[in-house]
Amino acid sequence: MTLTVEVVRKWDEAHGICGFELRRPDRGPLPAFSAGAHIDVHLPGGFVRQYSLCGSPSCQDRYEIAVLRDVQGRGGSMAIHDDVRQGDLIRIGTPRNLFPLDAEAQRHLLLAGGIGVTPILSMAEHLAAAGTPFEMHYCTRSSERTAFVERLADPAFRERVQFHFDDAGADQAFDLAAVLAAATAQTHLYVCGPRGFMEAVLAEARAQGWAEHRLHYEFFSALVQEAGTDTAFEVRIASSGASVEVPPGCTVIAALARHGVEVLTSCEQGVCGTCMTRVLEGQPDHRDSYLTDEEKAAGEYFMPCCSRARSPVLILDL
Repeated sequence: MTLTVEVVRKWDEAHGICGFELRRPDRGPLPAFSAGAHIDVHLPGGFVRQYSLCGSPSCQDRYEIAVLRDVQGRGGSMAIHDDVRQGDLIRIGTPRNLFPLDAEAQRHLLLAGGIGVTPILSMAEHLAAAGTPFEMHYCTRSSERTAFVERLADPAFRERVQFHFDDAGADQAFDLAAVLAAATAQTHLYVCGPRGFMEAVLAEARAQGWAEHRLHYEFFSALVQEAGTDTAFEVRIASSGASVEVPPGCTVIAALARHGVEVLTSCEQGVCGTCMTRVLEGQPDHRDSYLTDEEKAAGEYFMPCCSRARSPVLILDL
C-alpha cells in the first residue's frame, strides 16, 4: 500500500544531510508507527529507498526523515536531495518496523553512528516520553556533520545523550568497551550507522558475553560481494515445476522476472527483508544482512535479491 504525501518542509539539518517533513495533502492523520520504523519512499528516476522515521511516534500528522547525500551510492540519496522540493507530492509506503524496541527490556543503550541516528532518535523520543531509562551515544566525524543537535539539547535528552566527534579531543572519545561493560545485565543494545561502526560495536558486545537477544541492529546497506567466482545454478518454482537458470552476474530476482515470475522487492541489497522467500530444497549462499546467523544456518529462507545457491538447484516456495 502506498500513500501520497506532501513535502511540507525541506531543510539542511547538517553538512550533507537534508531533513524532510511529510504530511497528507488534507493534513489528516497518517498511519501510526513505532520507534525504529521506516518507510519506502518513491523517488524521481524510479528509485525506491527506505528511510527511517526520526520523529516522535506520538506525532500522528507527520513523518520526518533525514537523508545523507551519498555521491558514491546508488542514486537514491542524490535524487531526494536534488529532485525533491518543498511542496512536491511523492508516494511512500506505510511504516514497517524491523528494528523495534524490546518491550521487555528494563534499560536501553542506544548507539548511533552518523546518519544512523535517524531510528535511534525516534527511540530516544519514545523512551523519554515513556520515562523509560536509556543512555544514548552519538558518534560523528565532526559537529558540522551532526544532525539534530538542537533537538537532543532538549532537557528530556540532555542528561542521557553524549556526543563523540572524531575531530575533537580525546576526552570526549567514545570508549566502546567501557560503555558496554558498564551496562547492567537487563540492558538491551540498539545500534545503527556505518557498517564498520556497527560491526565493531557488535563484535565487542559479543566478546563481552552479551546474549544475542539483547543485541538489536539495522544495517543501511549490504556488504557488496564480488561475483567473479559465481557459477550458474537452477531455480525451480514449486507451484509450477518451471525451472529458471540463474547465470553469473544475474540475481535470482532478475532471472525470475525474465520468465514472468515477479517477487516483491524494495531495497535490492538484502537489508529490508521484503523479498524473503522460503527454500524447500537446496542450499542457499546467503549474502544478505537481514537474516540472523541461526536463520542462515537453517537454510529455510533466503533473499533472492542478492543471495545465490551453493547447490546446483534451489526449489523455492513460489
